[in-house]
Amino acid sequence: MHFKNVKVNFLTSFINPSFLTHVKNKFGLVKSMDYGQIIKSVEQVLKNDRFYNDNDKEIQDYPECKVSQAIKKSRDYILLQQNDDGHYIAEFEANTTLTSEYIMLLYFMDMADEGKIKRAAKYILSKQSPDGSWPIFYGGTGDISTTIEAYFALKLAGYDKFHPALSKARKFILCQGGIMKARVITKISLSFFGQYDRRGIPSMPVEIIMIPRLFSFNIYEFSSWARICVVPLTVLMELKPKIKIPRTATLDELYLVPRDEADFSFEKDDKNLISWHNFFLGADKILKMLEKSPIKISRKTAIKKAEKWILAHQDDSGDWGGIFPAKAFSVMALKSLGYDNDFPPIQKGIEAIERFHIKTDGYIHQQSCVSPIWDTAWSMLALAESGLPADHPSLKRSARWLYKKQTVKNGDWQVKCPAVKPGGWSFEYYNEYYPDTDDTSTVIMALKGIKNLSGIPTIDKLRKALEWLLSMHNTDGGWGAFDKDVNNPIYNKILFNDFKTMLDPSCPDITGRVLELLGNLGYKRGFLPIESALDYLKRVQHPDGPWFGRWGVNYIYGTWACLSGFAAIGEDCGQEYIQRAVNWLFDKQNTDGGWGECCDSYKYKEFMGKGKTTPSQTSWALIGLIDSGYSNDSRVKKGIEYLLNNQNEHGTWDEKEFTGTGFPNAFYIRYHMYKDYFPLLALSKYRKSVNK
Repeated sequence: MHFKNVKVNFLTSFINPSFLTHVKNKFGLVKSMDYGQIIKSVEQVLKNDRFYNDNDKEIQDYPECKVSQAIKKSRDYILLQQNDDGHYIAEFEANTTLTSEYIMLLYFMDMADEGKIKRAAKYILSKQSPDGSWPIFYGGTGDISTTIEAYFALKLAGYDKFHPALSKARKFILCQGGIMKARVITKISLSFFGQYDRRGIPSMPVEIIMIPRLFSFNIYEFSSWARICVVPLTVLMELKPKIKIPRTATLDELYLVPRDEADFSFEKDDKNLISWHNFFLGADKILKMLEKSPIKISRKTAIKKAEKWILAHQDDSGDWGGIFPAKAFSVMALKSLGYDNDFPPIQKGIEAIERFHIKTDGYIHQQSCVSPIWDTAWSMLALAESGLPADHPSLKRSARWLYKKQTVKNGDWQVKCPAVKPGGWSFEYYNEYYPDTDDTSTVIMALKGIKNLSGIPTIDKLRKALEWLLSMHNTDGGWGAFDKDVNNPIYNKILFNDFKTMLDPSCPDITGRVLELLGNLGYKRGFLPIESALDYLKRVQHPDGPWFGRWGVNYIYGTWACLSGFAAIGEDCGQEYIQRAVNWLFDKQNTDGGWGECCDSYKYKEFMGKGKTTPSQTSWALIGLIDSGYSNDSRVKKGIEYLLNNQNEHGTWDEKEFTGTGFPNAFYIRYHMYKDYFPLLALSKYRKSVNK
């Protein structure tokens, strides 16, 4: 028997530990951090003159210096990208999945527009690989689900299955095992159009909306991005919409056997008779039996509650969670509930989806998200480090724009932090209910030195932001992205979660960034959040020395964030655990002087820290090493030379690789401004360090 391998007591698996901790804290049954003292410390830091530092005076440019010349060119380029209101934004590029799903959405909503569909299809075709597949990142191998969705979207767009592009795609799909090997979310989407049997889709009953927090399995133990998608998905899976499509768009040819002979059952865990996989397999069978039952006492109540939840979580702008999948599933759920397309939440939702379009050269590319707050904060940090004074008009415009974007509404995070007021920043233009810790940390760092913003109570706003950020500290010592303590390992076992994306646990990169912020504000060792964060980072360090990067590719990203965090709080960089990380970075340096890491490093250990050199990843490695005291090392100088030698005539760098991470092994991102502001930040830090 292998039940001990489950590592979770069977009874406590069903009782929510975070809820019990909340109850114990409420009645004083456990000791926790003295939050009152933390808030008092926050106020002292923000009132201290040290809060304004580092960029009060413009750094001399040394025009004869190659580094300064490169900095000036880069700075001038970035300043030209600024919008009139002060913010920065560039394309948030991912794979073709979202564009394929946009075509599906138009059919689902009975809004098929021939012009839009043709332009979206043209974009999809432009990204096909020579082997007929579509990858999930630039230069990657083909992904079967992405390819199946592209194939279906092109058929909906009117392409015949004998079209050369579809013939090649079909050959790839069948060689990979056919439509049965698609991920769960692809199968769900295809089921709405009658192209996949619902027997082969794990059940997710709409009644989960009614499960109280006392139990481990409730929607507030999902990650925010899963929660905002799952609630409308449960409505769709209960109502089972059937969307008619042209006969020429069917996918029977993607099954290895005739479709009516296909086996839609789920594989058992034969190695472990008693395992969470087999437990959820049994639970799925029971749920499917209940779905067929004519007695559905709670179903109408659950659907109504889910409907209210969906409507309550729509931003005034029409967005849901700031991400395309949540917006698409939400308008689809409302449509299935009987609302017409002129229902205002649906109208605003469609408008919000189409605001994410990139339109160029006859193409439509559906972005999954947009990154204006993130791009603006990092642009400000790079520009300030490059020598712009704290009261420079460009920085002040950006600061005013960011202050306007601070969240003021209560969000889902307040379920676990009920006594804390709003104050964080989100990633997008509109996402009031889901601020995140990574953006909030970076924005505070960007804003902390900006002076003379008349009419804005800066200290009050930053105090609220820092209080919110500290309240999101997980009990294991680290920080996740959107919620506190959303880390129950059971959720990675449910059948619905085949890509393990239901959790939002602590991650080294965000924790390192929070440490960097706290250090920059003057906090040092002895401050309880810092001490627990250090303990967490030491526990999760890879034996070889680096740290995992949850939101950037990958170990180079995580190691940079941690090293910069340690330096900011005054850690002795000569300590063994830091030296292992430094040595690991040096060991991964490419012969051209730069650094690169492939997205495959999330799947295969042999790719850790290895890949084609990129400007953004080179910059991350350099910043971590410079902050750790290695600016005069010849290997750092070689990395700087790589950036100097590869700057283009516009003052920026060329980078096609995806170095951002949405979901490891599933969804990667090319931030089009990473090649702009991270090299500027690295060069500027280097110049400041060697000129001390």
